[in-house]
Parts: sequence; structure tokens; C-alpha cells
Amino acid sequence: MTLGENGAVDPDQPDQPEQQPATSTYRFATPIVVRVVGGLVVALAVLVVLAAVVVALAGWSVVVLAVVLAVGLLTVVGVAGWLRRGLAVVRLDAEGYVVRGVRGAGVTRARWADVVEAAAAHRAGTPVLELRLREGGTTTVPVAVLDADRDAFANDVRGRLRARG
Repeated sequence: MTLGENGAVDPDQPDQPEQQPATSTYRFATPIVVRVVGGLVVALAVLVVLAAVVVALAGWSVVVLAVVLAVGLLTVVGVAGWLRRGLAVVRLDAEGYVVRGVRGAGVTRARWADVVEAAAAHRAGTPVLELRLREGGTTTVPVAVLDADRDAFANDVRGRLRARG
């Protein structure tokens, strides 16, 4: 990730002019969605086996098992769609940013006016963008979880830091 010298964002660094949308949203990368959905499929399989045992022991109709399977499949498909298209992991706008669904992100919401510095770093071997705040807090965004180019994300943050005035 190229954020400037020593990994820090330099708001005064000349760059080609960037046109930014009013709001940028970054969603989970496909491998993250696949990992979560895979876990849900395994959980559904366990649930269906347990339901089959209960249906067999209680002498219930197989319709009960079919309902459990259908509701489970609809849930998996719904969660997959929500993760892929609905949940914005990082949302940037003219006022600030919001980070959701990331463990260990630190401060999950702040105004650009409160950001002192943005820097590329590595945490536990994972490349991250770290936003350091005036009050001493930080926001850490592991860029590998985003469905976006690392440099494009960093440039978007850089542009918003420049635009804050």
C-alpha cells in the first residue's frame, strides 16, 4: 500500500486530481464471504442431522425436516447476499468514516477533522490502514478484508483527508 513516505498520508503531497464520490462504501472481499458462508453451511448440516434424529425418534413427518432444511438454506442465502451486497464494512463520506463488522478495529466511527494521521502498517502479519485520532484512539482497517484495491482505498482516504480543509 502506498500512502506516502514512511507509510504516512501526506495531505500536501501533489497528486493527480481525484474526483471523489460523496460517499464511498467498501464491502467484504469474496474470500471472507465464502469463509463465513462455508461456516454457515456446516452449521446447517449439523442442524439438519440433529433435526433428522429428532424427527426419526419422535415419529414426526419428514415435512418437519424439509421445513428445517428450507429455512436453513434461505438463511444461508440471505446472509450471503447481505454480506456481499448489503453490509458496508467501511463507509467514507465528506464528514468522516464508519467501520463495521471488523474485530479489533478500535474506534469505529470518527470525523475527518479528528484524524491526525493515516498510515500503512502490519498487524499480526496483515496489512492494515491505521487512522490515528487526536484523542489518542486509532481505527485499524485490515485492507485484505475489503473488496477493493489497497491503493485505491488508501487514495480515497488520502483524498478525504486533503478535502477536510
